[in-house]
Amino acid sequence: MTRYVALLGSINVGGNRLKMVDLREALEREDFEDVETVVASGNVLFSHDERPSEGLAEKIAYVVRERFGFDTFAAVRSRDELAASIADNPFREDGEARFVHTIFLDRPLDPAAFEAFAKAYDGPERLAPGEREFFVDYAVGVGRSMLDPAMKKAKVLAGCRATARNLRSLQRILDKMDS
Repeated sequence: MTRYVALLGSINVGGNRLKMVDLREALEREDFEDVETVVASGNVLFSHDERPSEGLAEKIAYVVRERFGFDTFAAVRSRDELAASIADNPFREDGEARFVHTIFLDRPLDPAAFEAFAKAYDGPERLAPGEREFFVDYAVGVGRSMLDPAMKKAKVLAGCRATARNLRSLQRILDKMDS
């Protein structure tokens, strides 16, 4: 069995309230094993027969939709993929861990569209592309950032689902996977 993490978007924000114990029970009924959550914001560790992460993401989104009645996106990564998302973040060494984020996507990043946006964007954030993610140093804080509205306006991620985690959270999840 392979150990995975599912990073769910839109959990316990807005009207999408979900008790982690209920989520664990729902996933266990669907053949996910060793299910545990890290923080109450949709970080789920589990073991499953090895399969493409896209299929697992769809299965988790389906379970949440059918059982709890709301639409979510799950970025599923293996332990090694999660570790790479930390190691590959170019801002991890000189950025503040709570402001340095990885934005996980439901499909590969369009490098040309991202690069064009990054060159044109004049905000204080630093941006870097990945493969199924991109990296942001929110330098002055997430709450004051205009990055999300600018990305929506530029349609750089049009039709793409995403969820973000800061370095501190990612390291905590990785540590839990390794324990």
